[in-house]
Amino acid sequence: MSKRKSSSVSENVNKRVRPAQEEEEDEENDENVDDCDDPLLKHVQGAAKVVSDAGIVESITLKNFMCHSLLGPFTFGANVNFVIGNNGSGKSAVLTALIVALGGNAQATNRGSCLKGFVKEGESSADVSITLHNKGRDAYKPEVYGPAITVDLKITREGMRTYKLRNKSGQIISTKKEELLSILDNFNIQVNNPVSVLTQEMSKYFLHSKGEGDKYKFFMKATQLEQMREDFVYIKTTKHVTEDKVQQQNECLKDLKQKYKEKEDQYKSLASLEEMHTKLEELQKQMAWALVAEMEKELEPMKEKLRTDRHSTKKYDEKVEEWKLKIEEAEKKYKQIQEQLEGITQQVQELQPKCADLKAEAQKRNTLLKSSEVTVHRCKANLRDLEKDKVQLSSRISDLKLSISEKTGAESQARMLHMEQIQSELENLRHQIATLGQQTDQYQHACTHAREDQSKMKRDHDVLQRSIEAIRRNLQSLESSRSNRLRRFGEHMPALLNAIQDAHNRGQFKHKPRGPLGYLISLKDPELALAIEVCLKGQMLAFTCDNYADERVLQDLMAKVFPRGRRPAIITSQFLPHVHDTRRKAVNHPEYPSVLQALEIEDPVVANCLIDQRGIESILLIKNRTEARRVMQDKNPPRNCNLAFSKDGDQIYNNRSYTAEQTRANCLSGDVEEEIRHLQREMENQKAQASHLEQQMRKSDDEFKKNEGLRRRAHTDQKKTMDRATKLELELTDLQNVEEPQSEDLNPLEEELQEIVTKISSKRAEYDQARTQMTDLKASYEKAEQEYKQHKEKINSIAEDADPIKEELSKADQEVMKCKHHKKHYDEKRSTHLCNIQTLEANLQSKEQEVQASVSKASEICAERLEVRRTARSLDSEISRLKVKISTQQEQQGDREEIVRQYHEALENYKNLTQQMKNLNSFIKSLDSVMNHRLQVYAELRRFLSARCKYYFDSMLAQRGYTGSMTFDHKNETLSISVQPGQGNKTDLRDMRSLSGGERSFSTVCFVLSLWAITEAPFRCLDEFDVYMDMVNRRISLDMMLKVASGQRYRQFIFLTPQSTGTLPVSKIIRILQMKDPDRGQNNAPADQDMDQ
Repeated sequence: MSKRKSSSVSENVNKRVRPAQEEEEDEENDENVDDCDDPLLKHVQGAAKVVSDAGIVESITLKNFMCHSLLGPFTFGANVNFVIGNNGSGKSAVLTALIVALGGNAQATNRGSCLKGFVKEGESSADVSITLHNKGRDAYKPEVYGPAITVDLKITREGMRTYKLRNKSGQIISTKKEELLSILDNFNIQVNNPVSVLTQEMSKYFLHSKGEGDKYKFFMKATQLEQMREDFVYIKTTKHVTEDKVQQQNECLKDLKQKYKEKEDQYKSLASLEEMHTKLEELQKQMAWALVAEMEKELEPMKEKLRTDRHSTKKYDEKVEEWKLKIEEAEKKYKQIQEQLEGITQQVQELQPKCADLKAEAQKRNTLLKSSEVTVHRCKANLRDLEKDKVQLSSRISDLKLSISEKTGAESQARMLHMEQIQSELENLRHQIATLGQQTDQYQHACTHAREDQSKMKRDHDVLQRSIEAIRRNLQSLESSRSNRLRRFGEHMPALLNAIQDAHNRGQFKHKPRGPLGYLISLKDPELALAIEVCLKGQMLAFTCDNYADERVLQDLMAKVFPRGRRPAIITSQFLPHVHDTRRKAVNHPEYPSVLQALEIEDPVVANCLIDQRGIESILLIKNRTEARRVMQDKNPPRNCNLAFSKDGDQIYNNRSYTAEQTRANCLSGDVEEEIRHLQREMENQKAQASHLEQQMRKSDDEFKKNEGLRRRAHTDQKKTMDRATKLELELTDLQNVEEPQSEDLNPLEEELQEIVTKISSKRAEYDQARTQMTDLKASYEKAEQEYKQHKEKINSIAEDADPIKEELSKADQEVMKCKHHKKHYDEKRSTHLCNIQTLEANLQSKEQEVQASVSKASEICAERLEVRRTARSLDSEISRLKVKISTQQEQQGDREEIVRQYHEALENYKNLTQQMKNLNSFIKSLDSVMNHRLQVYAELRRFLSARCKYYFDSMLAQRGYTGSMTFDHKNETLSISVQPGQGNKTDLRDMRSLSGGERSFSTVCFVLSLWAITEAPFRCLDEFDVYMDMVNRRISLDMMLKVASGQRYRQFIFLTPQSTGTLPVSKIIRILQMKDPDRGQNNAPADQDMDQ
C-alpha cells in the first residue's frame, strides 16, 4: 500500500493558501454564499479561503477504452461538473479511466479484474489522457511542468501499463510511475479513497450495505485512519522482529564471550614446538636414505631376470633353426613328388592330341554312316511307293477291261441302289453329328462351371490360409507378450524401441520420439478396448517426433529394423509440456465419455498427438449400438460431436453408420490368456474350413476330369462320324460322276504301267548299291570307334596312376605348412622375448636413473649417507604421526603473532556486539514511548473525527427536517446510523434499513457530505448518487451538495447521473457535460454542452 500523506481537519488551517486577488474575483461571481446561515456552509466557506485549486481535473480523453472507440476530450469546470447521459453512453467509462490513469488498480474500479480487460475488443491498446491543474502554492515543479500536467496512460492487450508525463507544451518530462506517485502525493489525490471517488459498486458495498461493520470500514478508509492503523501494526511487527533479533544477538554475545576467553587462555599459555620440529627433520633425513636403500634392493631382481632372459635367447634361436631345416626337407620332398606328377601329366598331354584326332575321325565316319542310312531308307520308300502304284494301276486296267465286256444295265441299277443306301446312311450320320455336338457343348459347359467353382474355392482357400497365417503371427505375438506386452504391436517393435533408446543415448535425437502410441495409453474401461482400437486404427502403431531431423533419424532406424513390409507411420509435431486446452471444442456428455476421457495418458505429447490427428476429444463412446444411433441421429445430437463408436467397434455418424470388420481387440485387450484361447479356437475353425474346401476342390477336380473325358470322347466320336460322312459324300459324288469307259482309254494306262515297271528296276538297283555302301561305312565307323576307346582307356589308366601321387603331394604340402607354422610360432616368441629384454633393459636403466636421482635428493637433505635399519614405511608412519601432533599443537596454539591477532580480534568483536545490543535496547525503549504517544494521538484523532462527522451528519439531516444519530463502537468496529424522517422524538429513531428508498438515499448523501467535511482532496467524484431517490429527495440532495460546493469554490466536484438536470439552479460555477446516447455502430463523442447557468 502506497503511503500517501494524510491530514486531519485540525491540520488544514494554514494549508494551500490561494492568492487574495483570485478570492475576491470569485466572491464577486457568487451571490448566494454571503447570506447562508447553515453551520456546515459556514465551515466550508471558511475552508474555501485556505484551499488551493492545484490538482483538479481540467480535461480527460479516452481512446479504445472499454467498449468506446473515442470519448472526449471532456473539459471540466473548476467547481461543479455534471456528466449526464443514458446507460451505456460512457459515464462509468470516464470514471474508470480516471481511477486507472491516476494509479488505481483494476479491482478498485469494479469493472474488471485486470487491465487488459479495459482494451476494446479487436484493438491492440487503449489510451487515456488526463490534464491536471498545476497553479498556486501547491503546484508541483511549476518551473518544469508549467500550469498544467498531462498524464498519458497506454494499456496494451497483454495488460502492460505505461505512463508519459507531459508539461503544458506537450513535452514528455518523465515515463516513471514513481514520478506520478510523487505528483499524486503532492496534490493529495486518493483515487482508491471512496470519499474522493465513489463508484456504484463501492457505494453498494459500503453505504447501501446493511452491515454496521461495512459502514465503519467506509468511515475508517475515508478518514485514512485505516492506513494509520495498518502503519501502527507494521511498526509493531517490526518491533517484535527487532526484539527477536536482540534475543538472537544475546545468544551470539555469549558465544563471543566464550571465544574471547578461549583466545585469552591461548594467549597466556604459548609453548615452543622446536623440539618436535628437530625430531621431524632427523626422521626426514633417515627417510630419504631409507628410500634409496629400498630402491637399490629393487634393482637386484631386475638385473637377475635380465641375465636369465639373455641366456634363454639361445634356446629360441635353436628352435627357429631346427624348424628351418625341417622346412627345407619338406620342401625338397614336395618338389620331388611334384616333378613325378608333372611327368605323368606330360604323358597325358602327349596322348591327348591323338585321342582328339581319333574322336574326330570316328565322328566323321558316323556322320557318313547316318547319311548312307538316310539314302537307303529313301530308296526303300520310293521302291515301296512304285510297287503300290503298280498294283493300283494293274487293278484299274482289270476293272476297265471287265466294265467294257459287260453290255447290260445291271451295273447302273446296282449303282443307283448303292447311292440310295449311301444317302440314307448320310442322314443317320448327320443326326449323330448334331447329337454329339450337343453332348460336347454340355460337357464343355460343365467343365467351365467346374473350373469357375475351383477358382472361387481356390481364392477362398487362399484367403483362409492368409487369415490362418495372420492368426498364427498374432498368436505368436500374444504368447511373446506374456512377458513383453510390446510384442502385441509387432515382433520387430522391441528391437525398434531398443534402437531408439540407443540413438537417444548417443545424442542423435533432440527429443526422444514417442511410440507406439497404443503402447503409451491405458483404458479406464476394458469393455471399450475394441471401440478405441477401431477408432485409432493406424495411430496405434504410429510414432511422433518433435522435428523433421528426428524424423529422418527414426526412418533410418525403421529401415534397419523393418527390412520388408509395412512400417509404422511417423507424425511430426512440436512437443509441448502440457495437454491442449480442449474445453471449447470437446464433447461433454453427461452419460457417455469421449475417447479422451476414457483413456489414461500420462505423456502430454501422446495426448496432444491423438487430439491433433484423430480428434479424440470430440468422439463419443456408447456401448450399446441402438443407444448410440438414438443419441447421434436424433434431431439434437451432442454439441461438438459428429461420430460415436459402440463397444463392438461400429461407427455411427449423424446420418449413417458402418459395421466394424474387426471383432476383437488385438493390442488393447487386457486378458492375454483368453485372447490366446480365442485365437487358437479361431485358427482351428479356419483350418477345418480350409480342409473342407480342399475336399470340395478335390471332388470338383474329379468331376472336371470326368466331364473333360466325356467331352473328348464325344468330340472324337463326332470327328469320326464327320470323317465317315465325308467319305460317303465323296463316294456318292464318285458314283454320280461315273461314265461308261471306252476301249481306247486302256492304252495310256498300259503305257504308264510299263513305265512304272522300268522305274522299279532302276530303283531296286540303286537301293542295293546304297545298302552295300552303308554296310562298308558301318564297318569303318566301328573300327574308328574301337581305336578311340582303346586310346581313351590308356589315358585314363595313366591318370589313375597319378591319384596316389597327388595324395602324397597334398601330404607333403601340409607338412611344409606345418613346419612353416611352427617356425613362425618360434619366430614370434623369439621376437616377443627380445622385446621383453629391451623393455627390461629400459626399465632397469630408468630405475637406475631414479636411484641416482633419489641419491641426489637424499644428499641434498643429508650430505652424509646414513645407515638406516628401519624401513621407509615405519619411518613414514612415525613422520605422519609427528606431523599430526605438530599440526594439532599448532591448531590448538598457533604461532605467537596469530594468537595475539586472534586475541585482539575476539576482544574487539565482543566490545562491538555489546555496544550494538545497548543501542538496540535503547531503540526499542524509544519506539515503545513513541508508539504509546502516537496511539494516544490516534485515539484522540479518531474520537475527534467521529464527533465532527456526527455534527455534520445532524446538520445535513436538519436541512430537510430530519433527526438522526450516529453511534461509533470503536471496540467492535461498528457504525450504527438511525434516522427519523420529519419532526419527532429521538426515541422514535429508526434504522436506515426501515426507511424508504428515497429517505435511505438522502440519508446516505448526508453521510457522504459529512465525510467530505472532515476530509480533503482536490476533487470528489460521485457516480449515480441519485439513482434510488425520488424527485423531492433528489432536489434536496442536489441543493445540499451545491451549497457545499459553492462554499468550497476551489475544490472540484464531478457528479455522474442518468437523471435530468433541469431543476439545477442558475450559476456560473456549474458545468454540464451531456453524453450522446449509445450507438453501437458509431464512436461515442461528448455532446459538450457548456451549460453556464
